[in-house]
Amino acid sequence: MSIETLTLAMTGASGAPYTLRLMQLCLQANIHIQFICSKPGQIVMGMESDLKLTGNAQKMKQQLVSYFDADSSRIHVYAKDQWTAPVASGSSVSDAMVVCPCTMGSLASIASGTGDNLIHRAADVIIKERKKLILVPRETPFSSIHLENMLKLSNLGVVILPPNPGFYQGVNKPGDLVDFVVARILDQLGIDNDISPRWGSSE
Repeated sequence: MSIETLTLAMTGASGAPYTLRLMQLCLQANIHIQFICSKPGQIVMGMESDLKLTGNAQKMKQQLVSYFDADSSRIHVYAKDQWTAPVASGSSVSDAMVVCPCTMGSLASIASGTGDNLIHRAADVIIKERKKLILVPRETPFSSIHLENMLKLSNLGVVILPPNPGFYQGVNKPGDLVDFVVARILDQLGIDNDISPRWGSSE
């Protein structure tokens, strides 16, 4: 699987460092990013990072381009109610989608196919077009409802990837834990990376 275009969505669960690191590495790999962030996601981003995203999609794009010092043609930002966005249609579906982090509410909407915003619709499109969808659910503990929704999606081929970092690789700073999880996401996308030591490696 070769990823040229990735839809990356952030919802209102804790985990902004994962989102930012994943976006950074995908941009470095020359992948086009289609970014959608819910209002709660913007609030969390402001709480957990030095990036204070505005509600306007165009201004948000400018912020991300500046933050990552990226080529502006590689980042597109869509509002959660922007139904004319390419991600809303199977005729221009991206190669893959990651919802990172993913709230239980978003996961439930995706599982039921009754989404009422662009994040849910984009995920629905990815599923129906049989592309790779990765959900990074940030909740603990999981209720039986959460687990049932995850099982339903897993049976459809959706990757459920909770942000559970390992410690065997050695942890010197919080970024090491972030990279452990992001490396697993990149692996699922088929994107080569060496940001975190592998089990059994000599390093």
